[in-house]
Amino acid sequence: MPLPDTMYCAQQINIPPELPDILKNFTKAAIRTQPRDLCQWSAAYFSALSKGERLPVKDSLETNVATQKTDTGLTPGLLKILHKQLSPGQTCSKEELQKKWKGLCLPMDKLEMMLALGCFTSEINWMEFFALGCSDLGANLLGSLKIACEILTEDEDGGAARIPFSTFVELYTFLAKVDGDMTQDYIDNFLSRLQPTVNKQNGAIQASDFHISRKRGETGEPGTRKGGIKDAKLQHSIEKWMSDCSSKRRCCFIFQKLLAPGTVGYYSSLSGC
Repeated sequence: MPLPDTMYCAQQINIPPELPDILKNFTKAAIRTQPRDLCQWSAAYFSALSKGERLPVKDSLETNVATQKTDTGLTPGLLKILHKQLSPGQTCSKEELQKKWKGLCLPMDKLEMMLALGCFTSEINWMEFFALGCSDLGANLLGSLKIACEILTEDEDGGAARIPFSTFVELYTFLAKVDGDMTQDYIDNFLSRLQPTVNKQNGAIQASDFHISRKRGETGEPGTRKGGIKDAKLQHSIEKWMSDCSSKRRCCFIFQKLLAPGTVGYYSSLSGC
């Protein structure tokens, strides 16, 4: 049996020429993204790199978001990563979303709650899920849409944050229906009042347009949310959810997460949980 080759000097060690750049880019990406679990995120990073997929990397270093309602781990920067990874196909499978979500070290119970809230099945409309992600970050409906504009815009940072009005309509309509307290006429009237401004901007809308509407008393949302669900007409909204959702147990799960402890029992009994 031949003896192993003896190493006499560093020059005999073969270093792949691409290794320094790979490690340099990885280090910069880790610093910029600040993952909660470096090992888990690293696995997702190198898996995407080897497959030529979009990397789970933020565009820039992101400070803590003071306006976040709860410490869910989700931030605009992380939601933007998910959007870049999953939006090209318009829809994505539940398994693919779970994989990307886990790769960003986000809590899985939060994902399950959002999937239940949107009544998603195995095939997920990405823009609808994206809208729920913005809702989780925003203090109210229009605040959520402002975040959506900032994530989706192609304007430079600090710019007008314009997006196509058709995209705004899709996001607003979905969130308004999930909210459950707005009629279709209310939704249509609010959107129609924005149309003249949109026409002057070549079919685009920006966050400042919402503030103009709010000054006129056209807030786009009839009440104030508490815990993610309006207090007004709460029972009506919940019963509507239960009739629309494919699984009443999903609704029960939402109630346990979002409602005050004293109200969970009543609505759980309604859903049969």
